[in-house]
Amino acid sequence: MKNVLLLIHDDTGQEARLQAALDLTRSISGHLTCLDIVQIPVLAGTEYYPDAELMLLAEARGREAVNAQHVRARLESEDIAWSWTDQTGYIAPLLEDAATLADVIVLNTSLAGHMVPEMPSIVSDVVLKSGKPILAVPERMRGIDLSGHVLIAWDGSPPAAEALRAAAPMLEQATGVTIVEIGAITGDPAEEAASYLSRHAIHARIERLDELEPGVAGTLLAIMVQRGPAYCILGAYGHSRLRESLFGGITRRLLADAPVPLFLAH
Repeated sequence: MKNVLLLIHDDTGQEARLQAALDLTRSISGHLTCLDIVQIPVLAGTEYYPDAELMLLAEARGREAVNAQHVRARLESEDIAWSWTDQTGYIAPLLEDAATLADVIVLNTSLAGHMVPEMPSIVSDVVLKSGKPILAVPERMRGIDLSGHVLIAWDGSPPAAEALRAAAPMLEQATGVTIVEIGAITGDPAEEAASYLSRHAIHARIERLDELEPGVAGTLLAIMVQRGPAYCILGAYGHSRLRESLFGGITRRLLADAPVPLFLAH
């Protein structure tokens, strides 16, 4: 893991994304690629007003130019390698296109008040279509402690295994790792995940917990609140099949309410 892709966009989650990306890039001695996106405005209603759309696009470009100036000035003072790309369009597909040589993408879990951009949808689309893991950070967080204790939500599924595999370089820096199984699972047990990590000199403990009344997502959220891990690793699910429809709801619930960063892969 060396190449970090960061969304640059003038929204309320940018500061959280930026600080987490800086911490991650610095900790792995990596390279930060900043993708600055001017999102094409969408007018509400059924009428098409090309002049109004052009005006809104010009305003969005102006705001993003000012934002880019501030962010680039900050990056100049950071002790990391970085590069910058400007794009105009829709965030999810542009991130997917830019992720070809990325090892991890930094986004947000969600933004308060359902502010745009709509992060849960963007995260779901990008993690499924790009095939790359995502570090999604809560809007109010400022930085991420890669040396802290890490929680792994394990259900034995291929997405959970992919998330574990992708996160291994980060887990090498953790002071502790706990693998949690909630209720009945299918696929490989947590012992297989622990064995995989041990080959990377990462020694994890295993816990098996009963599923609480709110379900898997509610149980996992309660654990996060109680223990305050540095971040949580889990498999991400979409909506294309019945199983993924069920677990896709879990993913979106966690993106909406998680108090800690989530490392997701599919």
